Amino acid sequence: MRDKIKNLQELKKAIEFHRKKNKKIVFTNGCYDLIHIGHARCFREGKRLGDILIVALNSDRSVRSIKDPPRPIISQEERAEIVSSLESVDYVTIFDQDDPRDIIASVKPDILVKGGDWNLNTIVGREIVESYGGKVFALPLVKGVSTTQIIKTIASQYSTKKM
Repeated sequence: MRDKIKNLQELKKAIEFHRKKNKKIVFTNGCYDLIHIGHARCFREGKRLGDILIVALNSDRSVRSIKDPPRPIISQEERAEIVSSLESVDYVTIFDQDDPRDIIASVKPDILVKGGDWNLNTIVGREIVESYGGKVFALPLVKGVSTTQIIKTIASQYSTKKM
């Protein structure tokens, strides 16, 4: 699984290799702090839209910036290893910016996907991908499932119980 985790330069070389074989590159990004069924379905559906699925993870610093402490719960290294262990995921990379515009511009995926909690018009990087003819999809949302909701459930159910 660790061979799926790439820095940006390694990822660009891998993409170049796949493009020479006319493979469609699919890209998604997020914090993926606690992997849940919505994430798994997004990865699976994203992979079905192309050949190679790249998952870009927000770094610990960027998660803290956009979600506020105490997030992330799981470190970037562990999140990368967990995501890379999924069959539908071909490559994982970590980015430190608060949004993925720079990495999307660098990777130039054929397809950009996000979960259905994103409106198609608010998907970050949409304009970049569409500028060169790429496609952007908001995949179906799994209602009632989110990392925030999982954290709230755990906190409420275990706040008064001793482990």
